[in-house]
Amino acid sequence: MLMTTPMIKPESIHAKFITLEGMDGAGKSTHIPHIIKMLQASEREVVSTREPGGTALGERLRELLLHEPMHPETETLLMFAARREHLAEVIVPALARGAYVLSDRFTDATYAYQCGAKGVLAEKVEALEQWVQATLQPDLTLLFDVPVEVSIQRLSSARLPDKFERESADFFTRIRNAYLQRAQQNPTRFKIIDANQPLAQVAAQVERVVTEFLK
Repeated sequence: MLMTTPMIKPESIHAKFITLEGMDGAGKSTHIPHIIKMLQASEREVVSTREPGGTALGERLRELLLHEPMHPETETLLMFAARREHLAEVIVPALARGAYVLSDRFTDATYAYQCGAKGVLAEKVEALEQWVQATLQPDLTLLFDVPVEVSIQRLSSARLPDKFERESADFFTRIRNAYLQRAQQNPTRFKIIDANQPLAQVAAQVERVVTEFLK
């Protein structure tokens, strides 16, 4: 894990940054408690967080991002504003003290939703990523993958949907394709979880991947 920000201390070499990604309805959030328990078994501090959100300001921006209509580039800028605060207040300090950080979404989601689904140019996101994160990237990304029709079916029986969850099948197809492309471009960091299986089988996949990662 390469980091250039001066807020990272040398002893943070043992810290790990793990992210969970996937379309809405992929079921990734269901597995967070189990992953936390696995990480805690190593007797290291675990910080669980989410994007957009993770800080008081980030949660306020989350409400705007999930419910207010806006231009895709405005959306992207707000995502990175929330992310910068998230890094400064939560992620970087936790890594600096040697903790494991588990985040429900990070920058890969911006590439999937704002670039892949909404057409924001990747080079614009890359510029923001470099500015906000420098070289900080997750050590491991679990991509929960399901067919689009499964995602939509799961969302139809869930809580009141946000603006992203109300989008069309084509929108979700673009998100899925963008995620799979990111995984193909970053095969060492990404581990694809087949989430179109019974819960116990998905949990077993997650456990195998995390156990191997922690060795």
